[in-house]
Amino acid sequence: MAEGDNKSANLLAQETSQLEEQLQGWGEVILAGDRFLRWEKPWYPGVLVGATTVIFLLIYYLDPSVLTGLSCTVMILCLADYLVPTLAPRVFGSNKWTTEQQQRFHEICGNLVKTQWRVLGWWKRLFALKEEKPKMYFLSVISSLVAVAWIGQQVHNLFLTYLIVSFLLLLPGLNQHGIITKYAGMAKREINKLLKHKEKKNE
Repeated sequence: MAEGDNKSANLLAQETSQLEEQLQGWGEVILAGDRFLRWEKPWYPGVLVGATTVIFLLIYYLDPSVLTGLSCTVMILCLADYLVPTLAPRVFGSNKWTTEQQQRFHEICGNLVKTQWRVLGWWKRLFALKEEKPKMYFLSVISSLVAVAWIGQQVHNLFLTYLIVSFLLLLPGLNQHGIITKYAGMAKREINKLLKHKEKKNE
C-alpha cells in the first residue's frame, strides 16, 4: 500500500513539475486569476459576474454563427498564447515573483493535475460500468442525455451556458469561503429531519 502511495506521489510531483514548466509564461496571469476565483477581496465576485455578463450580452447582441464564434474563440486563444507570455512579465513584473507566489503556483498546478486524474478516473469508471453492467450503463446514459436535452429545450442555450459558466467561475470562491459546505450541511440536516419524521409516522 505504501509503495503504491509513493508511486502515486512521485507521479503527481513529476506531472506537476511538467505542468509548471508548460505554464511558466502564464504564471502571473494564473495567480491573478486565482485571487479573483478565491475572492481575496469582497468585490471580486461582482467583477466575475459582471465581466461574464458583459461577454454574454455581447455574444447575444452580435449573434454570431457557430463557425464565426468558433473561429473567433480559437483566434483569441492563439493571440493570448502568443502575447501573454511576452507581455505578462512587463505588466506584472517578473522580478517581484516571491517564494509565496511560487508555492501558490505549485499548488495550483498540483490541483490541476489532480483534477485531470479525477476526470480520467470518472471516465474509466464509466467504461468499467459499461463492461460490467451494460444495462445500468445504458439506462444511466440515456436518462441523463434525455434530462439534458429536456433542460436545453426549456431554457435558451446561451442563457443556460451563461448560468453554467457563472456557476463554475464562482464555485472556487464558494468552496473557499465554506458557503457550499454550510448549505450542504443545512440541506443534510433538513433531509435527516424529514426522514426521522417519516419514521415516527410509520411507527
